[in-house]
Amino acid sequence: MKIIQKGLAFVGLLSLCALFIYALQDAPTDENFETKLINDYNVYALQVPEDLHFAGERMPLENPDILERMDRELLVNTYWQSNGLLMFKRAKKYFSIIEPILAKYGVPDDFKYLAVIESGLTNAVSPAGARGVWQIMPATGRENGLEVNKNVDERYNLEKSTEVACKYLLEAKDKLGSWTLAAAAYNAGNTGVSRRLKEQGVSEYYDLLLGEETGRYLFRIVALKEILSNPKKYGFNFRDKDLYANVPTYKIEVDTAVADFTQFAQRFGINYKILKLHNPWLREPHLNNKSRKQYYVEIPKEGYYSIN
Repeated sequence: MKIIQKGLAFVGLLSLCALFIYALQDAPTDENFETKLINDYNVYALQVPEDLHFAGERMPLENPDILERMDRELLVNTYWQSNGLLMFKRAKKYFSIIEPILAKYGVPDDFKYLAVIESGLTNAVSPAGARGVWQIMPATGRENGLEVNKNVDERYNLEKSTEVACKYLLEAKDKLGSWTLAAAAYNAGNTGVSRRLKEQGVSEYYDLLLGEETGRYLFRIVALKEILSNPKKYGFNFRDKDLYANVPTYKIEVDTAVADFTQFAQRFGINYKILKLHNPWLREPHLNNKSRKQYYVEIPKEGYYSIN
């Protein structure tokens, strides 16, 4: 038995030596590095573009700290491929609604990417109480004319919430002086950004020392802008038919209470689920409307859903 054990140990030692020699021979050197990268899947360093802007304001990439932070967000968002592809799909569906409202208010088109990083273009719910694509807090919504309660929450109305976001950004730009700081204020608040600027004796976002979330905020926006604007450059491949499309709708005026939205939906040839998909701001299966307020309920045009 001891002889067999010694023999197996010797064979094992020889095998380890052989593997070690093979590993040394097979390790990529400077000369064959590019050849060794030709595999089924590779991860490459990214070249940060030399000229990046947000809302017409240049990012100072000659600053090594700024360059490293931008590189981080490009890497994270490029190689999180499943999430990136979802952003392309959703952007096709929702940017067509957001873009004309930004233009109407004179807010730079780049702010549509703020909505991407805020919610992933979904009706997200934050632990702090923010809701919807633009992640609007209850007080901010009410201050800007949105109805926010258990029965109706217009923060989930993309058109109305985009208008509120525009008003907030315009006010922040007027107070802080730049679109970059206005974007930061969307995350940290006007008062918070103003206080940090004063405490640190600076006037630009890129000169501020900020917490993790607000410190990454602009870089994440610019990274999503760069990637979504250049899909092939960052390895995203899809056809136009792979992207999500809006279902055409028309609006029905409602100025009374609605006792049962299931029956209401059936009148228009749809079910309750589809009614809610197009009107997520209706939070309950009925509408109170004691004040006889005028609402507009979106109904999908016929032929886009198969309903039993």
